[in-house]
Parts: sequence; C-alpha cells; structure tokens
Amino acid sequence: MKRVIIAICAAFVAIAASAAGAGIKFNEVVHNFGSFDESKGKVTCEFTFTNTGSSPLVLQEVKASCGCTTPEWTKTPIAPGKTGVVKATYNATGRPGAFNKTITVKSNAGESKLTIKGEVTNGKKAPEGEDL
Repeated sequence: MKRVIIAICAAFVAIAASAAGAGIKFNEVVHNFGSFDESKGKVTCEFTFTNTGSSPLVLQEVKASCGCTTPEWTKTPIAPGKTGVVKATYNATGRPGAFNKTITVKSNAGESKLTIKGEVTNGKKAPEGEDL
C-alpha cells in the first residue's frame, strides 16, 4: 500500500511539473504599419516574446494567414526568462489598400495569434482640383 501511495504522489508531482512547463508572453500582439506608399515594397516588424515558464520554450510552427506575409522566428529553444523574436514581413507590392493579416504561433506553451495591419497607398497624386 505504501508503494501505491508513493507512486500516486510521484505521478502528481510529474503532472504538476509538466503543467508548469514553458510560457510565452509577447510585448505586443498587434503591429500597425500605418499608411505607407506601395513603392516601399516590403515592410517588416518584430514581435518580441519572453519565456515566462520554468522549462525551455520551443516554437513548433509559425504560419501567416496568406502568402503575402513571410514569418521568421527564433528556432532554438528559449530558456526560462529569456527572449526570442517572431519577424513578419509584408510584401505591399501590387497590394494597395488596407490590410489586416494574422500570424499563428504554435509552441509547447500553446497557440498565440499576432496581427499586422496598415494601409498601402499607390503614391499617385491627382493635380489640385482633380480626382484620379
């Protein structure tokens, strides 16, 4: 009976230790590029995050909502208390108008959503008093 109780206690300790695991906290989850000219081409921002847990944080998948956005991220495990980066590059070429894109980050701490948004202008200006 004593061995059974010890085994049950050991199982609870293991479950509690794995539940503590890694944690992820982003400094910001939305980046607004504002209004910029299409001739600028690609624009990039960085989302910095911290491992708030007690074990290494591993980003398993980082995926953009469309092909016009390219994510890059820290691929090595992030130790507790340390930081990493998810970089998002939006290709504005040929895409005038407002945009709102998401980047899904899957890690051993769960799933997070990041957003980039802004407005791409075409740079053409009408002569005064005329509309294009």
